[in-house]
Amino acid sequence: MTRGLFILFEGCDRSGKTTQSTRLVQALDDSGIKAKLLKFPDRTTAIGKMIDGYLTQKSKLSDEAIHLLFSANRWEAMNQMRADLESGITLVVDRYAFSGVAFSAAKKLDFKWCKAPDVGLLAPDRVFFMDIHPDDAAKRDGYGEEIYEKREFQIEVRVKFFSMMDSSWSVVDANKDADEIHRQIMVLTKRAFKKQEEDQSSISSLWV
Repeated sequence: MTRGLFILFEGCDRSGKTTQSTRLVQALDDSGIKAKLLKFPDRTTAIGKMIDGYLTQKSKLSDEAIHLLFSANRWEAMNQMRADLESGITLVVDRYAFSGVAFSAAKKLDFKWCKAPDVGLLAPDRVFFMDIHPDDAAKRDGYGEEIYEKREFQIEVRVKFFSMMDSSWSVVDANKDADEIHRQIMVLTKRAFKKQEEDQSSISSLWV
């Protein structure tokens, strides 16, 4: 059985990750490819509820504590994610470890320390970085509702994201029309499926 792909959407806040990841899952389903959408943090778990309280500014935690909670929230999903991929389900994920590192490093925490808790997580096959300048993101509906949605901070987060990119990443101009973005993502996704079909690569681990 051919395994599923792990496709990740990353980017600063209000860059359109949720819109495009949802559209991709629907398009894959429509084409007969089993796909599942995951979002991190998963706010439905006990750990996720603690994270939600922090993000919505209902509770306070140290920068180190919230970073480790974000990582734990990802780790608790790993067994199911691996099982899904091995059964041929493609996972489309909205945020992941790169967000964890970018946001915490933007708070001036040590970069290597930020990466350490996520070493060994499942590695994505393809990353779509939804790139938007924080000034443009600030004009979008809902901006400013959560603790990290501040202009200067988002600028620093964007810099940290770019420092982690490799050949598996594609930078997508999130200022473009949503339909145009979707078409671009579909082209790149089809290439990723073709590459996997040719290479038959196994599931890999992050930063190992």
